[in-house]
Amino acid sequence: MRLLKDKSGFALVLTLVITALMVALAVEMMHQVYVDTSLSRSFRDGQQASILAESGATGAAKLLQFGLSGQGYTSLTDKWATPFKLDDEIGSIEIAVSEESGKINLNVLVQPNMEFEPFTLAMLKRLGKRLELPDELWGALADWIDSDDLPRSGGAESPYYQNLKPGYAARNGKLLTLAELSLVKGFTPEVLSKIRPFVTVFSDQGGININTAPKEVLAALDDRIDDRMAERILEERQLKPFKSPAELSRVAGLEAVSIGLIGRVTVKGSLFRISSVARVKDAGRAVEAVARLSGGAPEFLSWQEY
Repeated sequence: MRLLKDKSGFALVLTLVITALMVALAVEMMHQVYVDTSLSRSFRDGQQASILAESGATGAAKLLQFGLSGQGYTSLTDKWATPFKLDDEIGSIEIAVSEESGKINLNVLVQPNMEFEPFTLAMLKRLGKRLELPDELWGALADWIDSDDLPRSGGAESPYYQNLKPGYAARNGKLLTLAELSLVKGFTPEVLSKIRPFVTVFSDQGGININTAPKEVLAALDDRIDDRMAERILEERQLKPFKSPAELSRVAGLEAVSIGLIGRVTVKGSLFRISSVARVKDAGRAVEAVARLSGGAPEFLSWQEY
């Protein structure tokens, strides 16, 4: 009788254990189904957000080209300079556009004969003085860009970089991105943060757009442009955008300066940086692209998704 009771008690405990295990297994399976469903939804939302961000960037480039095709200038008073946001039942998208043509192109610092391009070097020195940066930076940058292995004063060529850990070689070619500057001697994160708003690696053949250039770039155009004159340019273009480089002379004190800048500045840019940020539920995707607007379809010079 006692044996029978022991067996019954054991069977009850075993049944309870098995039941508990089955409940735990069922809960785990339900959790896994929930996780899989959530992951599936997150993946779907992420894909939709990615497509939305890409569409925003390409659409903005086409709208820019269409809207500016009949306009002889580009300025910060144009509609494209105001960020745009759209919400609907699917999600939201934010588009912001800035012009690269109002910045100093670092890639033209060196001429084909390996000499400094005088106007660009002078601009960078003026900008560097304003930002409290050493002149040696521009020698190092020139060495990184030029195709020879002869270091300039304050510069560095491949032997210097190969002794670093890890070592690498100088590009001996044009910069592909501004982030690449972090590889160049002297360009610390602090230096990069200071100059990033004022420089570019993309070339606009027309020169620097005086309608969109920031105050610091305007002041770097000529030694005779001080802070007060740069402010006057900003005020004048806000009231009425310049429609030709010669119109810079309408700013008091710049009559003579404007003549010397003919061929160096423009009033219409062709390079635009487009930021397109899309959100679908909890998923977010962004595209940052640089587009060149010409006679044909927009040409994307840079495209980053994250």
